[in-house]
Amino acid sequence: MGGFPVLTILIFLPVVAALVCLAVPGDEAARAIVRPLALAVTVVTLILGALMLANFPGGATGLRYEEQAAWIPQLGVSYHLGVDGLSVLLVALTPLLATVAVLASWDAMAERPRLFAAFILLLEGAVIGALCALDLILYFVFWEAMLVPLYLLIGAFGGPRRGAAALKFFIYTSVGSLLMFLAILTLAFLHADRVPGASTSFALSDLIGTPMSPALQTWLFLAFALAFAIKLPLFPLHSWLPDAYTQAPVTILVLATMLVKVGAYSFLRFAVPLFPRAAADVMPILGILAVVGIIYGGWVAARQRDMVRLLAYSSVAHLGFIALGIFALDQQSVQGSVLQMVNHGLSSGALFLIAGMLATRAGSYDLAHLGGLQRRWPILFGFFMLAAFSSLGLPGLNGFVGEFLILLGAFQTQRVMAIVATFGVLIAAIYLLRLFGRSMHGPERLPAGQGPLLGDLSLREILALAPLAIMIVWLGVYPAPFLRRTEGAVRQTLAAVQAARPAPAADQPVIRRGAAPVACDAAGATPDSAAAAARSEACASALHR
Repeated sequence: MGGFPVLTILIFLPVVAALVCLAVPGDEAARAIVRPLALAVTVVTLILGALMLANFPGGATGLRYEEQAAWIPQLGVSYHLGVDGLSVLLVALTPLLATVAVLASWDAMAERPRLFAAFILLLEGAVIGALCALDLILYFVFWEAMLVPLYLLIGAFGGPRRGAAALKFFIYTSVGSLLMFLAILTLAFLHADRVPGASTSFALSDLIGTPMSPALQTWLFLAFALAFAIKLPLFPLHSWLPDAYTQAPVTILVLATMLVKVGAYSFLRFAVPLFPRAAADVMPILGILAVVGIIYGGWVAARQRDMVRLLAYSSVAHLGFIALGIFALDQQSVQGSVLQMVNHGLSSGALFLIAGMLATRAGSYDLAHLGGLQRRWPILFGFFMLAAFSSLGLPGLNGFVGEFLILLGAFQTQRVMAIVATFGVLIAAIYLLRLFGRSMHGPERLPAGQGPLLGDLSLREILALAPLAIMIVWLGVYPAPFLRRTEGAVRQTLAAVQAARPAPAADQPVIRRGAAPVACDAAGATPDSAAAAARSEACASALHR
């Protein structure tokens, strides 16, 4: 695919198709044209994304499929796209979820197909753009563009409290975005002022290594981190998510969950390379908030009766695991987080779709009104069981691989936080088994006065869930090809943090056990345990190397 502008096509083909959808006149013509067009475009982008992922070499450290052109040269802004191991899985995942969203929303698009289809396509293009952008102004444009179609989808097609939920979502994310934009401008001006011979530039590759004091680096890191933490969302900045998810059309949540992954990805793409010293200092503190989110999100999810609200708080907990893996700054934990971003899109996306399909048939999201439905809808039961066990981390399914790597890596650098986070796995089992058991097992129970019920899943609904189910099993049984594609980029990103950490004094050799350095004094003993024979021998051997 060398020389072929695959990233530009992935971004702008959905955007152009969205404009075409909006231009189609008449409701009948729109229903006949718009839905097949939206499906065809998402399938084309899915094929391109799959080919791009298949041709991406394992262990690669540099950028691939790079595209660069002058955009606003007077201001130092360029059109610069590229993917590496941090982004390639997410870029390939987005068209898959967009295709599933179009299939699942087929009936929902019947009323106002132009708007519904256009907003889904715009959301797909903006998310891919944010994942590929390597110029900070270009990235910011896509970052802001992601908000608009989701805001409009919630506001135009959401539930009874959609207006308040959409406004809350927009205000939360806009506040963080404003501070990040100010930090981007500050960083660009610093680069032009402090780097000899440099002109104003917003290219990520130019801004890395910009000289600045540790205090200023910390403040700029926090400005970026706030925007990313709100989008992730990190506790206690999470309250927009349950409201937005509960009021949004449930069929588009399979794609809307990609917005939170862009927040997590951006920590690795921008915050760590631009401010490595601040990342090393602050991220362990952010790890505490991630663990609080894991426990809090799981505890609140376990107390919910509404299926969508339960899954929304479940997302808060699972995103806490992703954040913990990133903030641990360990090779295994970060790889686990990148993989878990994909897993969350698959598992949570499937669960949201299944909740919507179940409510369409039963007439309620309330678990108190549901029960014993496995006999009525056995195919739905099968997909539900697979998605629920995937989300709770059953070995052999995708969720287990990501969570295992996150906890294994976090144990090396944040041992106490990793131990506390393991209780989140137990809490997840409680609320997911409760969700599954209350709705599927026991005597059949349906809302009073429920009219004629639909049959089991239709062929279209099966086609929507099948690719998610296939990927859930594939990633659980054989994750190696996906992990190989992330390994090189993760190692390169973490190397920047290691290089930014203060080096030990020349007379202070360092012994490493896992990720924790142990300093020795000149006599060859650790300061805190000079009498420990094993450590003394280790330090003595280090002094002689």
